[in-house]
Amino acid sequence: MTAWAHSLIRISNYEVETLQKRLSEISARKASAEMRLAVLEAEAEVERERARMDAEAGMLLQAYLAGWKARKGAAESTLSTLDAEEEGARDALTGAYSELKKFEHVAETTRLNALIAAGKRETAAFDEMGLRKRSA
Repeated sequence: MTAWAHSLIRISNYEVETLQKRLSEISARKASAEMRLAVLEAEAEVERERARMDAEAGMLLQAYLAGWKARKGAAESTLSTLDAEEEGARDALTGAYSELKKFEHVAETTRLNALIAAGKRETAAFDEMGLRKRSA
């Protein structure tokens, strides 16, 4: 493999690994946001149940639910942002992986062409040796 091909492949591998790490981080943040949303749902259900059993808590439920809706909206907004970020990271990773495969293909084609050329030179050298023997 030529030095330029090796360098391009190494750089492309680094880019793919970096994008894989980025996608992993985004996925972890997304899982955390989904968990936060599930916790908010559970908290609201607990407060609704408490309001059913306690009249004072029932009076405060509407104020709690107003704040809860704001927190839920923020969590859903974060989740939709992370969905878009994850999609972008996946697209970038797909592109980087495609570039890596192109470089690997070019390097392999170059290597095979070099082998074919060496084989042709060897065959030509043997043909020339055969012709010299025959002439002598």
